[in-house]
Amino acid sequence: MRHLTAAALAALCMTPATAQNIEAGAEYFSQYCVACHGTEARGDGPMAQVMIIRPTDLTILAGENDGVFPRAWAIRRIDGTDPLVSHGSPMPVYGPFFEGEGVTIPGEDGVLIMTSQPVVDLIGYLESIQQ
Repeated sequence: MRHLTAAALAALCMTPATAQNIEAGAEYFSQYCVACHGTEARGDGPMAQVMIIRPTDLTILAGENDGVFPRAWAIRRIDGTDPLVSHGSPMPVYGPFFEGEGVTIPGEDGVLIMTSQPVVDLIGYLESIQQ
């Protein structure tokens, strides 16, 4: 036990993966995402026409990734760590609501990702609407 790696030690200290609240995620989506992504999450919201790059159809993310929902990519887009030019600024443009690192969720590769509970819930909702 003396020879724990830094990664193993960090893993022991992390908050366990948090359950997703899909209903809360759907509510966050309708509050923060519908303007660009549309009510059906297909990238056709009222703001889509004025954006440099058309918003992504969020219902086909898994289909475009060999049937696996790209959690790590989606989390980075939502929390702003992977900014997108079409937003005119890092996403989210609606402020720090999705920022934070209080919980973990496994990525598609099983590696835990530190994020916030609202992001975990929104990811749960997005996973639930995949075609």
